[in-house]
Amino acid sequence: MPAKRGRVKKRERDDKVKGATKNVNNDKKDMNNEHEEMQNEQCIIEKKKKKVEKSGREIKIISWNVAGLRALIKKNGHSVLVEENPDIIALQETKCVDVPSELQNGYHTFLNASEKSGHGGVLLLTKEEPIKVTYSFDDKSKCDIDGNGKGRIIIAEYESYYLINAYVPNSGRGLVNLDKRKIWDDYYLTFIKKLDLSKPVVYVGDLNVAHQEIDLANPKTNRNKTAGFTDQERNDFTRLLDAGFVDVFRRLNPDKEGAYTFWSNMHNAREKNVGWRLDYFVVSERIMNKVKKCDILHSIKGSDHCPLSLTIEL
Repeated sequence: MPAKRGRVKKRERDDKVKGATKNVNNDKKDMNNEHEEMQNEQCIIEKKKKKVEKSGREIKIISWNVAGLRALIKKNGHSVLVEENPDIIALQETKCVDVPSELQNGYHTFLNASEKSGHGGVLLLTKEEPIKVTYSFDDKSKCDIDGNGKGRIIIAEYESYYLINAYVPNSGRGLVNLDKRKIWDDYYLTFIKKLDLSKPVVYVGDLNVAHQEIDLANPKTNRNKTAGFTDQERNDFTRLLDAGFVDVFRRLNPDKEGAYTFWSNMHNAREKNVGWRLDYFVVSERIMNKVKKCDILHSIKGSDHCPLSLTIEL
């Protein structure tokens, strides 16, 4: 009997040792999994950094809602684009079906024209030929929410970054298209985040939102009454920034008042500087340190919007 009890106790001790060893092994396995996940995350971050650091060439981009490109050319308003000689020109609301010859010299041209005559349209002029150019979200129905038939967006892929030129849908007089604008904003956020996983993004154009009260002359009378300054549109822009993107001009000029890019054609609004900041350069947070300068070229006329300029190393 004593020998039997001894064998039982020995088995119990062995079982305890085995259990303890198993727990230690499980703990090690969990730690290894956590370490592996951290390494994978670090690997993704390092890959993103390498894609940013690879090129390092300084480029100048001009963005402008021209409110009719041929009308601008007739007034010789395009001369500033020739004089500035930027590497990339992103135009919105071009309202044309082909690219005027006055702007083709030295540039690769990509036009996304609206199927409705005299509406919308975006044009990209670029000295460096992109790797790939597309004219819609991957879900085309989300890009044509107002039935204009294209004319809203151009996505150009370069070696180290994406550039998006967009003319974001206006929510309309009386906010009749606010629900459709929500569809665009929700889908666009998913779309740009997906691109950003691959390469940093430079997002330019008429985004049709004044994000903060400082971004328009009369915030109190326009809040939730006028397209571009509803809580919905502003919150959706905040969501974009919270997802890892930067409003470049406002980051560089956090307290600058009266910095507008659009003025109504009525009541001498431009002369009085009663305007809105609706046009933006938005970049991935990780390339904000590559920005050299960002300016609103408010003295340049020819449209109800003025151009913006960005100099960045990419």
